Amino acid sequence: MFEKPNISELREAARKLGMSPSEDYLRAVEQIVGPLAGAYEILDAMPDELPPVRYPRDAGYRPSPQENSLGAWTVKTSIPGAAGGMLSGKRVALKDNICLAGVPMMVGAALLQDYAPNVDATIVERLLDAGAEIAGKAVCEYFCVSGGSHTSSTGPVHNPHRRGFSAGGSSSGSAALVAAGDVDMAIGGDQAGSIRIPASHCGIVGLKPTFGLVPYTGIGPLEMTLDTAGPMTRTVADNALLLQAIAGPDGIDSRQRGVVVSDYSALLGGGVKNLRIGVVTEGFGHPNSEPEVDATVRAAAERFRGLGATVEEVSIPIHAQGFAVWAAIRGDAACTVLLEMNGAGIAHEGLYVTSLAQATGAWRKNPDAFADTLKIATIFSKYTVGKYGSHYYGKAQNIRRRLRAAYDAALASYDLLLMPTVPMKATPHPAPGAGPQEITRRSWEPTRNTCPFNVTGHPAISIPCGLADGLPIGLMLIGKHFDEATVYGAAQAFEESGDWTSF
Repeated sequence: MFEKPNISELREAARKLGMSPSEDYLRAVEQIVGPLAGAYEILDAMPDELPPVRYPRDAGYRPSPQENSLGAWTVKTSIPGAAGGMLSGKRVALKDNICLAGVPMMVGAALLQDYAPNVDATIVERLLDAGAEIAGKAVCEYFCVSGGSHTSSTGPVHNPHRRGFSAGGSSSGSAALVAAGDVDMAIGGDQAGSIRIPASHCGIVGLKPTFGLVPYTGIGPLEMTLDTAGPMTRTVADNALLLQAIAGPDGIDSRQRGVVVSDYSALLGGGVKNLRIGVVTEGFGHPNSEPEVDATVRAAAERFRGLGATVEEVSIPIHAQGFAVWAAIRGDAACTVLLEMNGAGIAHEGLYVTSLAQATGAWRKNPDAFADTLKIATIFSKYTVGKYGSHYYGKAQNIRRRLRAAYDAALASYDLLLMPTVPMKATPHPAPGAGPQEITRRSWEPTRNTCPFNVTGHPAISIPCGLADGLPIGLMLIGKHFDEATVYGAAQAFEESGDWTSF
């Protein structure tokens, strides 16, 4: 309940702003803000505007270690959807930042372990309407801030191909459960590569759709202009089917502008003959690129040539600077989205899950409990915003138009762009007691090729294209905005060209 501020509280608020008002001035402020405080009290008396929960369920249960050998489940459920439908018979896991009413949601953080949302995300309703069974919540990284799978309060998520190695993050549990065959499909979230990185490490198909194609309503945000949810599956056909079920405007998420939805499943099967694919020079040879990864992805590009596509090298120099643009947008947003607004964000019209924001506000009681990835990010964010205000966030938002235009220019000549999803194969989890340098390095090193497309909003898919030392390697295909159909068509042609584990 809202409480009117007293003189002492107003003085403290002014102090935090660097002001030193007199006692007389503060008494005047107390009188002036009285009607404003009354407005907040009126809001307390009004019912919230929340979507109804339409499908019955129980709270599920936290599985035992014997049921959770990969550490990939947060909660197991069995929530059946409507009879029939395109996803009938499919078991789907949800990344644990997606609201599933009445079922615990941790977002990887112990401070939320007793929280359960009071709403379903739009995509949850759509999955259930399409006949899917919600099989549970998949572990995600601590507040979704890691490209590795070692930061969740529940412990590391293990790669199904090699225990003790990263499954990728932050949709770590989603990828591991799909790769292990525990579920047919999963939903992930992607702000820097968090669908594509775990898809690459685990050897599955993961699509970051065009920004806004899938409603983000009822999903814990990181940054309003980056947040994207999408499908993770073992096959391209299942991926297209899952996207078909969840895509399209919901009338709530104001970030969905000019959305174009296609019948992705019906458009499969066209092959790649006459497609033009540009192999992006700057996507290879990063300082942390593994030679076998670059070589395997280049061999995969040649396989596309053998399938009838025109494959050419293309240079997009600004791709190498995409991480810098992303870093300022995502980094500076940490202060506003997480620290100031308790993870709810600001300045977008849509569904605000106020119960989640209230629960997230508990971080103030023990901020030292943050995972190192989040702790360091928020310390730096507090510094940059405190010293420079919106300068670098704003400049990065301006430059994102240049970055987007550079990819659009290349895509005017090519139907798709191609590069490694991740510069390296899955790496070992940091050892117990590892220092913050190792923990954060393992979190951020996979993101160089993925995060630029969160900035520009282009659709990008990771598909497995080979193994090295028994670990999967993923290639990434990038398409024009809302042209997921072409992305899927090429991905399926590659998938059907042979067994990727023997390439």
